[in-house]
Amino acid sequence: MKKFTLATIVLTLALPGFSVFAQQKMDDMKGMDMDMSKKPAASMPAADIHTIHAAKGVVKKIDAKSGMVTVAHGPVQSMKWPAMTMAFKVKDKMLLDKFANGKEVEFEFAKEGTSYVVTAVK
Repeated sequence: MKKFTLATIVLTLALPGFSVFAQQKMDDMKGMDMDMSKKPAASMPAADIHTIHAAKGVVKKIDAKSGMVTVAHGPVQSMKWPAMTMAFKVKDKMLLDKFANGKEVEFEFAKEGTSYVVTAVK
């Protein structure tokens, strides 16, 4: 019974402190509009507005049916990415004609939603 009483006292004394802390954090956030759907595109960071990134790499796989291409690319400075192999969607399936397994390519891509999409191939 003593343990229950002690726990009750500790919680009773601690809860107002947590409430004050939470209120202080909420006060720090006043004036911040967290609803991104209301933000004009001009106020968003440039990287979020379809920034075009360039990469060079070797084509590993082409999936014409899904409109995807897998490329082992070098570092992408604008994204601070190391070299890696990854699959990209293509903006226009006509771009798939510019890819061939084992071919070295230079390409441009942008983030669209949760995907990275090839927008041009050189």
